[in-house]
Amino acid sequence: MNDIKILAIESSCDETSAAVIRDGELLSNVISTQIDIHALYGGVVPEIASRSHLEAIPSVVDTALKTAGYTLEDMSAVAVTRGPGLVGALLIGVSYAKALAMAANKPIIGVDHMAGHISANFLLGAKPPFLCLVVSGGHTMIVRVNDYTDFTILGSTRDDAAGEAFDKVARVMGLAYPGGAKLDKLAAEGDEYSIDLPKAMIKEDNYDFSFSGMKSAVLNYLNKAKMKNEEVNKADLAASFRRSVVDILVTKLEKAAKEEGIGTIAVCGGVACNSLLRSELKKLADKNGYELYIPDATLCSDNAGMIASQAYHMYLKGDFSDLKLNAVPSLELGC
Repeated sequence: MNDIKILAIESSCDETSAAVIRDGELLSNVISTQIDIHALYGGVVPEIASRSHLEAIPSVVDTALKTAGYTLEDMSAVAVTRGPGLVGALLIGVSYAKALAMAANKPIIGVDHMAGHISANFLLGAKPPFLCLVVSGGHTMIVRVNDYTDFTILGSTRDDAAGEAFDKVARVMGLAYPGGAKLDKLAAEGDEYSIDLPKAMIKEDNYDFSFSGMKSAVLNYLNKAKMKNEEVNKADLAASFRRSVVDILVTKLEKAAKEEGIGTIAVCGGVACNSLLRSELKKLADKNGYELYIPDATLCSDNAGMIASQAYHMYLKGDFSDLKLNAVPSLELGC
Protein backbone atom coordinates (compact mmCIF):
# COMPACT_ATOMS: atom_id res chain seq x y z
CA MET A 1 0.00 0.00 0.00
CA ASN A 2 1.50 3.33 -1.07
CA ASP A 3 0.67 6.94 -1.89
CA ILE A 4 -0.97 7.36 1.51
CA LYS A 5 -1.24 11.05 2.34
CA ILE A 6 -2.47 12.16 5.77
CA LEU A 7 -3.16 15.61 7.17
CA ALA A 8 -2.59 15.64 10.95
CA ILE A 9 -3.61 18.23 13.55
CA GLU A 10 -2.22 18.72 17.08
CA SER A 11 -3.76 21.08 19.67
CA SER A 12 -3.40 19.35 23.03
CA CYS A 13 -1.82 22.24 24.97
CA ASP A 14 -0.20 25.47 23.77
CA GLU A 15 0.98 24.66 20.25
CA THR A 16 -1.31 24.68 17.23
CA SER A 17 0.24 22.42 14.63
CA ALA A 18 -0.58 20.73 11.34
CA ALA A 19 1.49 18.36 9.24
CA VAL A 20 1.30 16.29 6.09
CA ILE A 21 2.90 12.87 5.75
CA ARG A 22 3.15 10.72 2.62
CA ASP A 23 4.04 7.05 2.89
CA GLY A 24 5.80 7.67 6.18
CA GLU A 25 7.81 10.68 4.95
CA LEU A 26 7.05 13.98 6.64
CA LEU A 27 6.43 16.68 4.03
CA SER A 28 5.44 19.57 6.28
CA ASN A 29 5.20 20.30 10.00
CA VAL A 30 3.86 23.76 10.83
CA ILE A 31 3.80 24.91 14.46
CA SER A 32 2.24 28.06 15.90
CA THR A 33 3.38 28.44 19.51
CA GLN A 34 1.65 30.35 22.29
CA ILE A 35 4.70 30.63 24.56
CA ASP A 36 4.86 34.43 24.44
CA ILE A 37 1.19 34.70 25.41
CA HIS A 38 1.35 32.32 28.37
CA ALA A 39 4.70 33.73 29.55
CA LEU A 40 2.75 36.78 30.72
CA TYR A 41 0.95 34.54 33.24
CA GLY A 42 3.84 32.28 34.21
CA GLY A 43 2.20 29.16 32.74
CA VAL A 44 -0.47 27.86 30.38
CA VAL A 45 -3.93 29.38 30.85
CA PRO A 46 -6.41 26.82 29.41
CA GLU A 47 -9.04 29.32 28.27
CA ILE A 48 -6.47 31.47 26.50
CA ALA A 49 -4.94 28.36 24.92
CA SER A 50 -8.31 27.31 23.48
CA ARG A 51 -9.01 30.76 22.04
CA SER A 52 -5.54 30.93 20.51
CA HIS A 53 -6.01 27.51 18.86
CA LEU A 54 -9.30 28.70 17.39
CA GLU A 55 -7.61 31.73 15.87
CA ALA A 56 -4.56 29.91 14.53
CA ILE A 57 -5.82 26.59 13.26
CA PRO A 58 -7.23 27.60 9.83
CA SER A 59 -3.99 29.27 8.67
CA VAL A 60 -1.77 26.56 10.20
CA VAL A 61 -3.65 23.80 8.36
CA ASP A 62 -3.66 25.78 5.13
CA THR A 63 0.11 26.40 5.38
CA ALA A 64 0.83 22.72 6.08
CA LEU A 65 -1.08 21.65 2.98
CA LYS A 66 0.51 24.31 0.77
CA THR A 67 4.02 23.52 2.03
CA ALA A 68 3.48 19.84 1.21
CA GLY A 69 2.11 20.75 -2.23
CA TYR A 70 -1.28 19.11 -1.77
CA THR A 71 -4.91 20.01 -1.13
CA LEU A 72 -7.35 18.55 1.35
CA GLU A 73 -8.94 16.57 -1.47
CA ASP A 74 -5.59 14.86 -2.12
CA MET A 75 -5.47 13.46 1.42
CA SER A 76 -6.19 9.81 2.20
CA ALA A 77 -7.30 10.67 5.73
CA VAL A 78 -7.38 13.39 8.39
CA ALA A 79 -5.77 12.66 11.77
CA VAL A 80 -5.99 14.54 15.06
CA THR A 81 -4.82 14.30 18.66
CA ARG A 82 -7.72 13.07 20.79
CA GLY A 83 -5.92 13.10 24.15
CA PRO A 84 -4.45 13.46 26.65
CA GLY A 85 -4.31 17.20 27.10
CA LEU A 86 -6.38 20.26 27.96
CA VAL A 87 -9.99 19.47 27.14
CA GLY A 88 -10.78 22.83 25.54
CA ALA A 89 -7.63 22.82 23.46
CA LEU A 90 -8.22 19.24 22.32
CA LEU A 91 -11.79 20.01 21.33
CA ILE A 92 -10.67 22.76 18.95
CA GLY A 93 -8.46 20.33 17.06
CA VAL A 94 -10.93 17.44 17.13
CA SER A 95 -13.84 19.61 15.96
CA TYR A 96 -11.81 21.15 13.15
CA ALA A 97 -10.49 17.77 11.99
CA LYS A 98 -13.98 16.26 12.00
CA ALA A 99 -15.30 19.19 9.97
CA LEU A 100 -12.52 18.78 7.40
CA ALA A 101 -13.06 15.02 7.20
CA MET A 102 -16.80 15.44 6.74
CA ALA A 103 -16.45 18.20 4.13
CA ALA A 104 -13.93 16.22 2.06
CA ASN A 105 -15.49 12.80 2.74
CA LYS A 106 -12.25 11.46 4.20
CA PRO A 107 -11.77 8.94 7.02
CA ILE A 108 -10.64 10.31 10.37
CA ILE A 109 -7.99 8.91 12.72
CA GLY A 110 -7.94 9.80 16.42
CA VAL A 111 -4.37 9.61 17.75
CA ASP A 112 -3.05 9.25 21.29
CA HIS A 113 -0.74 12.19 21.98
CA MET A 114 1.79 10.03 23.86
CA ALA A 115 1.84 7.43 21.08
CA GLY A 116 2.55 10.38 18.81
CA HIS A 117 5.58 11.40 20.89
CA ILE A 118 6.93 7.85 20.64
CA SER A 119 6.24 7.82 16.90
CA ALA A 120 8.51 10.80 16.35
CA ASN A 121 11.27 8.20 16.47
CA PHE A 122 9.75 6.33 13.51
CA LEU A 123 10.49 9.42 11.43
CA LEU A 124 14.18 8.90 12.30
CA GLY A 125 14.08 5.29 11.15
CA ALA A 126 13.59 3.55 14.51
CA LYS A 127 12.07 0.10 14.10
CA PRO A 128 10.35 -1.93 16.85
CA PRO A 129 11.09 -3.46 19.19
CA PHE A 130 12.82 -0.77 21.24
CA LEU A 131 12.56 0.94 24.60
CA CYS A 132 11.41 4.54 24.74
CA LEU A 133 11.87 6.96 27.61
CA VAL A 134 8.83 9.24 27.46
CA VAL A 135 9.51 12.49 29.33
CA SER A 136 7.15 15.42 29.04
CA GLY A 137 5.38 17.99 31.17
CA GLY A 138 2.62 15.58 32.09
CA HIS A 139 4.13 12.12 31.68
CA THR A 140 7.24 10.14 32.54
CA MET A 141 7.26 6.52 31.38
CA ILE A 142 9.48 3.76 30.12
CA VAL A 143 7.64 2.09 27.25
CA ARG A 144 8.45 -1.07 25.35
CA VAL A 145 7.54 -0.42 21.73
CA ASN A 146 6.45 -3.85 20.54
CA ASP A 147 5.19 -2.70 17.15
CA TYR A 148 4.32 0.58 15.47
CA THR A 149 0.96 0.76 17.24
CA ASP A 150 1.55 -1.64 20.14
CA PHE A 151 3.05 -0.26 23.36
CA THR A 152 3.61 -1.71 26.83
CA ILE A 153 4.22 0.63 29.77
CA LEU A 154 6.98 -0.86 31.93
CA GLY A 155 7.08 1.96 34.46
CA SER A 156 5.67 5.43 35.05
CA THR A 157 5.74 8.24 37.56
CA ARG A 158 3.77 7.84 40.76
CA ASP A 159 3.26 11.59 41.17
CA ASP A 160 4.79 14.51 39.25
CA ALA A 161 6.22 14.04 35.79
CA ALA A 162 9.84 15.06 35.19
CA GLY A 163 8.78 18.02 33.06
CA GLU A 164 6.33 19.19 35.69
CA ALA A 165 9.05 18.97 38.35
CA PHE A 166 11.46 21.01 36.22
CA ASP A 167 8.81 23.67 35.61
CA LYS A 168 7.74 23.90 39.26
CA VAL A 169 11.31 24.09 40.54
CA ALA A 170 12.06 26.77 37.96
CA ARG A 171 9.06 28.75 39.15
CA VAL A 172 10.03 28.68 42.84
CA MET A 173 13.51 29.75 41.78
CA GLY A 174 11.99 32.77 40.06
CA LEU A 175 12.76 31.69 36.49
CA ALA A 176 10.46 32.79 33.68
CA TYR A 177 8.14 30.52 31.66
CA PRO A 178 8.91 28.10 30.06
CA GLY A 179 10.73 27.09 33.20
CA GLY A 180 12.27 23.78 32.16
CA ALA A 181 14.22 25.33 29.30
CA LYS A 182 15.33 28.27 31.44
CA LEU A 183 16.50 25.91 34.21
CA ASP A 184 18.48 23.83 31.72
CA LYS A 185 20.26 26.93 30.45
CA LEU A 186 21.03 28.20 33.96
CA ALA A 187 22.28 24.77 35.05
CA ALA A 188 25.08 24.98 32.50
CA GLU A 189 26.62 27.72 34.66
CA GLY A 190 26.50 25.79 37.96
CA ASP A 191 28.23 23.00 39.86
CA GLU A 192 25.95 19.98 39.59
CA TYR A 193 27.52 18.26 42.60
CA SER A 194 27.49 21.25 44.95
CA ILE A 195 24.08 20.59 46.56
CA ASP A 196 23.04 17.17 47.82
CA LEU A 197 19.51 16.48 46.60
CA PRO A 198 17.59 13.18 46.89
CA LYS A 199 17.33 10.77 43.97
CA ALA A 200 13.94 9.25 44.63
CA MET A 201 13.36 5.57 43.80
CA ILE A 202 16.67 5.27 41.94
CA LYS A 203 17.47 1.99 43.74
CA GLU A 204 13.92 0.57 43.73
CA ASP A 205 13.52 -2.75 41.91
CA ASN A 206 11.09 -1.37 39.34
CA TYR A 207 10.92 1.10 36.48
CA ASP A 208 8.74 3.67 38.26
CA PHE A 209 9.59 7.27 39.09
CA SER A 210 8.76 9.85 41.75
CA PHE A 211 9.67 13.53 41.49
CA SER A 212 7.33 15.19 43.98
CA GLY A 213 9.70 14.72 46.93
CA MET A 214 12.62 16.08 44.95
CA LYS A 215 10.62 19.20 44.15
CA SER A 216 9.82 19.55 47.86
CA ALA A 217 13.51 19.16 48.73
CA VAL A 218 14.35 22.17 46.58
CA LEU A 219 11.55 24.19 48.16
CA ASN A 220 12.81 23.28 51.64
CA TYR A 221 16.35 24.22 50.65
CA LEU A 222 15.18 27.64 49.48
CA ASN A 223 13.04 28.20 52.58
CA LYS A 224 15.90 27.32 54.95
CA ALA A 225 18.23 29.67 53.10
CA LYS A 226 15.66 32.45 53.36
CA MET A 227 15.17 31.86 57.10
CA LYS A 228 18.93 32.04 57.65
CA ASN A 229 19.23 35.02 55.31
CA GLU A 230 21.71 33.07 53.18
CA GLU A 231 22.24 33.78 49.52
CA VAL A 232 21.38 30.92 47.15
CA ASN A 233 23.53 30.17 44.13
CA LYS A 234 20.70 29.51 41.69
CA ALA A 235 23.00 28.12 39.02
CA ASP A 236 24.34 25.49 41.45
CA LEU A 237 20.81 24.62 42.57
CA ALA A 238 19.57 24.29 39.00
CA ALA A 239 22.57 22.15 38.05
CA SER A 240 22.21 19.90 41.10
CA PHE A 241 18.50 19.38 40.52
CA ARG A 242 18.99 18.68 36.82
CA ARG A 243 21.72 16.16 37.60
CA SER A 244 19.54 14.32 40.14
CA VAL A 245 16.57 14.05 37.76
CA VAL A 246 18.67 12.97 34.78
CA ASP A 247 20.56 10.36 36.81
CA ILE A 248 17.24 8.77 37.81
CA LEU A 249 15.89 8.76 34.25
CA VAL A 250 19.04 7.25 32.73
CA THR A 251 19.56 4.70 35.51
CA LYS A 252 16.00 3.39 35.18
CA LEU A 253 16.22 3.21 31.39
CA GLU A 254 19.51 1.30 31.56
CA LYS A 255 17.99 -1.13 34.06
CA ALA A 256 15.01 -1.73 31.76
CA ALA A 257 17.18 -2.18 28.67
CA LYS A 258 19.37 -4.79 30.37
CA GLU A 259 16.52 -6.72 31.95
CA GLU A 260 14.36 -6.63 28.81
CA GLY A 261 17.32 -7.57 26.63
CA ILE A 262 16.65 -4.78 24.15
CA GLY A 263 19.57 -3.05 22.45
CA THR A 264 17.74 -0.10 20.92
CA ILE A 265 16.67 2.87 23.04
CA ALA A 266 14.91 6.14 22.26
CA VAL A 267 13.62 9.21 24.01
CA CYS A 268 10.72 11.56 23.30
CA GLY A 269 8.73 14.43 24.81
CA GLY A 270 9.58 17.99 25.73
CA VAL A 271 12.14 17.04 28.40
CA ALA A 272 14.07 15.18 25.68
CA CYS A 273 15.35 18.66 24.75
CA ASN A 274 17.23 18.80 28.05
CA SER A 275 20.92 19.07 27.16
CA LEU A 276 22.21 16.93 30.03
CA LEU A 277 19.69 14.17 29.36
CA ARG A 278 20.66 14.03 25.70
CA SER A 279 24.38 13.84 26.49
CA GLU A 280 23.90 11.20 29.20
CA LEU A 281 21.79 9.04 26.90
CA LYS A 282 24.55 9.18 24.31
CA LYS A 283 27.06 8.08 26.94
CA LEU A 284 24.72 5.25 27.96
CA ALA A 285 24.39 4.09 24.37
CA ASP A 286 28.15 4.24 23.77
CA LYS A 287 28.91 2.34 26.98
CA ASN A 288 26.51 -0.51 26.23
CA GLY A 289 26.57 -0.54 22.43
CA TYR A 290 22.92 0.49 22.19
CA GLU A 291 21.39 1.98 19.09
CA LEU A 292 20.02 5.39 20.14
CA TYR A 293 17.32 7.62 18.68
CA ILE A 294 16.85 11.21 19.83
CA PRO A 295 14.46 13.43 17.83
CA ASP A 296 15.44 17.04 17.19
CA ALA A 297 13.89 19.77 19.30
CA THR A 298 10.97 20.38 16.93
CA LEU A 299 9.88 16.74 17.07
CA CYS A 300 10.30 16.63 20.87
CA SER A 301 7.89 19.50 21.47
CA ASP A 302 4.17 19.16 20.75
CA ASN A 303 3.86 18.97 16.97
CA ALA A 304 1.63 17.44 14.34
CA GLY A 305 4.51 15.66 12.61
CA MET A 306 4.62 13.03 15.36
CA ILE A 307 0.82 12.69 15.20
CA ALA A 308 1.06 12.17 11.44
CA SER A 309 3.69 9.48 11.98
CA GLN A 310 1.48 7.48 14.32
CA ALA A 311 -1.58 8.08 12.11
CA TYR A 312 0.25 6.64 9.11
CA HIS A 313 0.85 3.34 10.88
CA MET A 314 -2.73 3.32 12.21
CA TYR A 315 -3.94 3.82 8.62
CA LEU A 316 -1.93 0.79 7.47
CA LYS A 317 -3.70 -1.29 10.14
CA GLY A 318 -7.12 0.10 9.30
CA ASP A 319 -7.47 1.72 12.72
CA PHE A 320 -9.95 4.50 12.00
CA SER A 321 -12.34 6.53 14.13
CA ASP A 322 -15.75 7.86 13.18
CA LEU A 323 -17.42 11.24 13.44
CA LYS A 324 -18.40 10.47 17.04
CA LEU A 325 -14.73 10.96 17.90
CA ASN A 326 -14.37 13.08 21.03
CA ALA A 327 -11.57 14.56 23.10
CA VAL A 328 -10.32 12.43 26.00
CA PRO A 329 -8.25 14.72 28.27
CA SER A 330 -7.10 11.90 30.58
CA LEU A 331 -6.46 9.31 27.85
CA GLU A 332 -3.96 6.61 28.86
CA LEU A 333 -1.48 5.10 26.42
CA GLY A 334 -2.87 1.95 24.82
CA CYS A 335 -6.51 2.75 25.60
